[in-house]
Amino acid sequence: MDALLNMKQWYSVDESTQKLLIAIGIKLGIFLFFLFLAVILGRAVPKFLRLVMKRFSPPQIFQIYENLFVPLEKIIAIFSTLILISVCLNLIQEYTGFYQFLKFFSELSIAVSCAIFISGIFRTFLRVYGIDLIRRLGLEVDELLLVFETIANIIIGFFVAVAFAQSQNINLIGLVAGLGIGGIAVAFASQKTLEQIFGTAVIYLDRPYTPGEYIRVHLSSQGVLLARVEAIGLRSTKLRTLAKSTLVVVPNSTMAGADIENITRGKKVMVLLYLDFPRQLEKSEQALLEKVIKESTNTLFGIDPNSTKISLFPHEDAPQKVRARVSFFILGSNENSIEFRKRLLELANDSISKKLESHNIQFTMQEPTLYLDSPVPI
Repeated sequence: MDALLNMKQWYSVDESTQKLLIAIGIKLGIFLFFLFLAVILGRAVPKFLRLVMKRFSPPQIFQIYENLFVPLEKIIAIFSTLILISVCLNLIQEYTGFYQFLKFFSELSIAVSCAIFISGIFRTFLRVYGIDLIRRLGLEVDELLLVFETIANIIIGFFVAVAFAQSQNINLIGLVAGLGIGGIAVAFASQKTLEQIFGTAVIYLDRPYTPGEYIRVHLSSQGVLLARVEAIGLRSTKLRTLAKSTLVVVPNSTMAGADIENITRGKKVMVLLYLDFPRQLEKSEQALLEKVIKESTNTLFGIDPNSTKISLFPHEDAPQKVRARVSFFILGSNENSIEFRKRLLELANDSISKKLESHNIQFTMQEPTLYLDSPVPI
């Protein structure tokens, strides 16, 4: 009965309305089909680009492409998919309200993914080519490079935000200026609150600690406090003391100006590097090996110079061969700096290989290099 009723209602609609509904249904079906096709093609773009570069570009250009773009294939796929989806939106351009709504979020997604993509290329270029270039210029490579990377990311984000605002006919400069004038009046009225907000911003940008880490903080009201970071809120940081297991709530403005010792990040990463030699080494060659390794590693920023140890022993598979085990520790304040130092270590390995080969000492370097976390007791 319900089916018959629905059929009667359908036929009761005039013919022009029926044609309009059918046209909308067909248009929506075509749009969904091309939307699905955009997702499929977008995911295939990185493989297609790699295939084209490998087939038609010189080996040097293809090597640069592999170093810079292959690590970013996921964001390339997302970026390509969003662009294709934006093109598909033109199919429903006649439905102005719905089209403008989807177009805004589509262009916003493209802008964000574009900023991530440019930032990723810059970061990869800095790690792969920038470090080596700085060392060739005779300059010291230190963690200032990470600060430069952060500043570059902020600049990239700013220009992408301005470009997006211009595409949406938003006067971003005027809006910021207007907010700045109004902000002066607000600042006088809520100085304490703004101080806490700025403290929160400093903590989130500088990240001296994150939830779950153990810190020792010097507070004027509490003295020296050893605690675990429970949470970082918009106004305060919650600390769980180790002795009493009580919860201490400290304003972020106070934490931003306090002396903080991050115990969790005091860990070292132990590096084990193995070199296999086809013959026994003479005393002079052993001394040269030790000199080359220590010169190549001790000058690296973030590597404990007193931790380098070299041990020589017979190879377990072939007694006539000699295996050298090189161990030392990498120090870093966070995962990003640890990865930065690992890249420096790769360059040091190349330097060790070239120096030993220049003295006609043949060897093979075992891959991969082993990295072991060394926990620090609280």
